[in-house]
Amino acid sequence: MSGKEKIVAMIPARIGSTRLPMKNLALIDGAPMISYAIMAAKKSGVFDRVVINGDDPLFGRIAERYGVEFYLRPKELGSSTTKSDFVVQDFMLKHPADILCWVNPTSPLQTGSEIRAVVEYFLQEELDTLITVNREQVHASFQGRPINYNRDEVFAQTQDLVPVDVFVYSVMAWRNKAFLAEFNKKGQAFFVGKFGVYPVSKMSGIIIKRKEDLKLVESIVKSLKDSGSDTLCYDPLVEERAHG
Repeated sequence: MSGKEKIVAMIPARIGSTRLPMKNLALIDGAPMISYAIMAAKKSGVFDRVVINGDDPLFGRIAERYGVEFYLRPKELGSSTTKSDFVVQDFMLKHPADILCWVNPTSPLQTGSEIRAVVEYFLQEELDTLITVNREQVHASFQGRPINYNRDEVFAQTQDLVPVDVFVYSVMAWRNKAFLAEFNKKGQAFFVGKFGVYPVSKMSGIIIKRKEDLKLVESIVKSLKDSGSDTLCYDPLVEERAHG
């Protein structure tokens, strides 16, 4: 898939979390949350390497269990106040590649096929930076001010609104050369060069931050497993109408 360009998947993992302690190791239908990102990254088939970037040796054992690599980041990059730019820069320096993809374990419902589509879009558009989004066609405000609607007009139908993009971070990607050059100049580089977004599914947009998020995802996983189908069912009246 990657051809001449070496593409590495980095799965970040901290042992601590202020809102949900040790969330990466919390179980979802019997498997640790981080394992969903690992398996999706592997199934995508687009990466030369898949590496857990963790702050605790426990993640090394997880990496061994699921057949991926492990990098124990420096202790100073393991706190809740660490900025993501520094995590990316450190990893790029220690793991040289052409493209780095941050595959987020907090989006456990993202599939391998969707990760593949994201990376293909990044390559096709020749981007330097990409962040996944949920594209919402709804009335949106920022700090009390309308973004995509006018309060002095007739209430707009949602299908007529300009969509807004909400970051979900399920996958982020950068060209290493561009990122490192920008970081060396400015001390930050998250939006370096040619920037693009990729709209992902509602499922991928469910981000695990709190206990209730985890319970929601577990319910979805179990429901999908039990039903075995995403076919919609309707009230019998719909069938009657179709044959009436």
